[in-house]
Amino acid sequence: MPAATNEALFEQSEDGFGSQPYPTAAGAAPTANTDAVALPADGPAGAELDAIRREGLTGRQLRLARRMAQKYGLPATSDFDAVRLLRQAGLDPFRSTPVVDIVAAAGAEMEAAGPDAPPARGGMVPVPAGQRLPQTIKPVQVPAPMPEINPAAEIMQMQLDLQRRRRRRSLLLMARLFFFVLLPTVLAGFYYYVVATPLYATRTEFVIQQAMPQTPGSSSLGGLATTPMANMQDSITVQGYLQSRDAMLRLDRDIGFREVFSAPHIDPIQRLEPDATNEAAYKIYQRNVLVSYDPTEGIIRMEVIAPDPQTSVQFSQALIGYAEEQVDQLTQRLREDAMKGARDSYAEAEQALLDARQRSVQLQERFKVLSSDVEVSLITGQIGQLEGQLTADKLSLAQMESNANPNAARMEPLKRRIATLESEIATLRSKLVEEDASGQSLARVQSELAVAEADAETRQMMLAQSLQAMETARIEANRQARYISLSVAPVAPDEATYPRAFENTVVAMLIFAGIYLILSMTAAILREQVSA
Repeated sequence: MPAATNEALFEQSEDGFGSQPYPTAAGAAPTANTDAVALPADGPAGAELDAIRREGLTGRQLRLARRMAQKYGLPATSDFDAVRLLRQAGLDPFRSTPVVDIVAAAGAEMEAAGPDAPPARGGMVPVPAGQRLPQTIKPVQVPAPMPEINPAAEIMQMQLDLQRRRRRRSLLLMARLFFFVLLPTVLAGFYYYVVATPLYATRTEFVIQQAMPQTPGSSSLGGLATTPMANMQDSITVQGYLQSRDAMLRLDRDIGFREVFSAPHIDPIQRLEPDATNEAAYKIYQRNVLVSYDPTEGIIRMEVIAPDPQTSVQFSQALIGYAEEQVDQLTQRLREDAMKGARDSYAEAEQALLDARQRSVQLQERFKVLSSDVEVSLITGQIGQLEGQLTADKLSLAQMESNANPNAARMEPLKRRIATLESEIATLRSKLVEEDASGQSLARVQSELAVAEADAETRQMMLAQSLQAMETARIEANRQARYISLSVAPVAPDEATYPRAFENTVVAMLIFAGIYLILSMTAAILREQVSA
């Protein structure tokens, strides 16, 4: 085949740089030493790659070098490494017709190697010496140059890809929002607007007050005794009782709480099964009986919800009655203890007074004396009269004896009378201090009667004090009494209070949206951690 034909066959298309030489390829003639391809560079590979990068090669030149390295089987790791390996192999990838020189060099090498030489690199078959067989030379498949890229078309394609991705992501986002947010919200709205049973709420407000409030000066709390803080403990106790299982059980026994919420017209979500446990009934009770306490005003607010307005009012009135009983029980023991002590003290003082009076009567009966003072006064009166008569008789006797010739007949009776008076006076005096046949004296009787009367008087004073203490305890007990004062009485509503369909639907949507947002953020964080 003529040389001109070979050159035209293996000639590469123009890449736009003409025959412009490059510093690293200047003066380098192609050689046929194919073993140099596998040899390492003389210097470090990193320095050579840096020198090639500084040459400012275009992207087209680098692609051409990569294709040539792939065609000759050079292990290039990058475009710059392909340029380096080609230059080490003695090939200039930027010449206009390098393939013709390579083929010529390969033919000369095969002739010099002989017939037994292995096939040359690149798939060339050696021809034995002295034989010139006509052989068909397969043209090297040179890849066609890549078409020119239009920047505007490339940008348009990128924009279309971005639009498709955004549309796909938007569709996926809408689908997720529909299944996780919109569909549950629609189901919740359907339940609230169509299925849910209308419920009626009765609101009640009451306060706990003292029967006789203390004055600020009569209590150690001072001004706090007249504020709502004074009854905070009682109010909190009543609130806890109204929300307890005991109140629910009493309401069920008195009115039939379970039967009301087990009726067939109640929707399945709010319906209580007929054979439900007390815990299930208590959950329904907590959801339909709401009790709150305002410590700033001391007001207890209660809201009772029932399927029927009249039933709601009955529930409210029953719970208020339970609260009044609970309030009475809070101070009942304190009041009973205070009154019991006062009553016992009064009873003891009264019994002691009765015993003292009985002992005085017994002394009077035993001594047969109504009063020792009266007896003493009688005896002393008699002695005084006798003393007066005795004194008069003695004066008369002395006057008679003063005569020169006294009359003996008149003096003798007078002397006997004087002796009799003295004997009577002595007898009366002996009754005051000397014991009689029974071993008792008037002085001892007077002393015992005086002790008994003094004891009775003391017991009388103690009884009076006990009576005053009992009255004071009664006043304090009445002051400790509590009672409920209704500020808002229960009134049956004429419209259903619950369910609040719109508000509940919006709340359900916000809840589902929040759950979806939390799950999305969690999935994104986990995906980021796994990819990292």
